[in-house]
Amino acid sequence: MSSGNHEGERKSPPLPRGGPGSEGRRHIALVAVSDLLPADSPRLAGEDLEHVRVLAESKDALPPIVVHRPTMRVVDGMHRLRAAALRGAARVRVVFIDGVDEADLFVLAVKANIAHGLPLTLAERRAAAARIVKSHPQMSDRTIARVTGLSDKTVRTIRSRAPEVPRLGARIGQDGKRRPLSSADGRRLAGEILRTNPRASLRQVAKAAGISVGTAHDVRRRMMRGEDPVAARRDVPSGRPVSLPVPTAKQIADEGGRIDRRGREAGSTESAALQDPGAVLEMLMRDPVLRYTDSGRALLRWLSIRQIHLEEQAGMLERVPPHCMGTVATYARRLAESWAQFASQLEQREQREQATA
Repeated sequence: MSSGNHEGERKSPPLPRGGPGSEGRRHIALVAVSDLLPADSPRLAGEDLEHVRVLAESKDALPPIVVHRPTMRVVDGMHRLRAAALRGAARVRVVFIDGVDEADLFVLAVKANIAHGLPLTLAERRAAAARIVKSHPQMSDRTIARVTGLSDKTVRTIRSRAPEVPRLGARIGQDGKRRPLSSADGRRLAGEILRTNPRASLRQVAKAAGISVGTAHDVRRRMMRGEDPVAARRDVPSGRPVSLPVPTAKQIADEGGRIDRRGREAGSTESAALQDPGAVLEMLMRDPVLRYTDSGRALLRWLSIRQIHLEEQAGMLERVPPHCMGTVATYARRLAESWAQFASQLEQREQREQATA
């Protein structure tokens, strides 16, 4: 599929979710059941007959079926189509999509089945990813992962086990932009941008360097740890930790004094700094007591891997399937409560030490 086809996919009408009132926002057509072709479904065993019966016995009106107008092939809604036939309906409500290449219909079908309806099994999602890797080799692992509900790592493994897949020099990301597979140049540029403007947002860095937000995030974290923004796993041979040069007592004292002065000068803007966790972590990374001790470096690594950037939250929100939203929200709330407890315990310890000082 060419990049133009990919653009067509991104600009095609959104698939209806079937929520209350959704019909009023889209043109609904009545089409004869016999005029529709079955979907190129990601379900390995076909439609679930028990689910079809449940839908057929429901008294509620079923959401419209999504149909590719040029081919009259169902894209999303085979269970609803079977249920309508079981009810004896001669016609069904459909929403047509246009401007989508026929080769992209399977991708849309997988994406729709991940978003709602009867969930696909892990085996079905893996099989779908394997097929998309072959039919759309230019799609990035992250894009395929989002479509299939798998992790980037799983898609990368599936791609590596498919030798017949052509090795391209670039792939298309979720934003529709083509990016080179080797991001070394982009990482170097991102490193330069962050050195000259440490306050730049990840989105700004990613856009200027032509890399993803995730890669920009990784570059910033590596630079905070004093590592090369380009080097990957080869920079730490045999899994040994990187040994940092041990500074003299005078160097520690001088750097500590500079940080202490910056801290006093920034006291009036503490509330603004707290709104940017990345800035707080950067400040901690410059603390010599943390940088030059094993326990301090362990704390910095622990805080770094648990950092959540505000720029990434919108993308993560979109990747949570509807049937998992409540569970993920509960998990996030529990994490927030544990962090609040951790902060409270730190504040209590600080108060005790100040009282005994």
